[in-house]
Amino acid sequence: MNLDIEIRPDVPEPERAAFAELDAERLRGLVELAFRRLHVDPETELSLAAVDAAEMAELHVRWMDLPGPTDVMSFPMDEMRPGTPERLSEGTLGDIVLCPAVAAEQARAAGHSTSDELCLLTVHGVLHCLGYDHGTAEEEREMFGIQRRILEEFLGRPAPVETRH
Repeated sequence: MNLDIEIRPDVPEPERAAFAELDAERLRGLVELAFRRLHVDPETELSLAAVDAAEMAELHVRWMDLPGPTDVMSFPMDEMRPGTPERLSEGTLGDIVLCPAVAAEQARAAGHSTSDELCLLTVHGVLHCLGYDHGTAEEEREMFGIQRRILEEFLGRPAPVETRH
């Protein structure tokens, strides 16, 4: 798999605990499973970055014109869609940016670990890069259903509760 994971080294002190929960190898395994389940060629390119709240807030304003940091942002590249068992989807999936500090807050509120929240957000980002959305109730059911099935298979237990905002 062609997955680049970047974790910024200069994390502010209040956010270091959240970054400590980010396990790059765990996320790599999760993305590999998601690619298999969604029939994405294992050579597909994906970049995953973890940034502090200040950098995420800048990205959120620049790309979404919304204030403050958010949990995850996805930047699709080749407008890929899930493939089929007979024909894998291939190309450059895009970039996913995670904010562990926001993930930690959401995890506390939902009653699960920051690590589980980062897994949830990673799958969520992959699905967005593959064209899924949750703007309508029907889209949300489809996207969150796929997300839940992938997470439950990966975790071997019920998936963490999704944050809706």
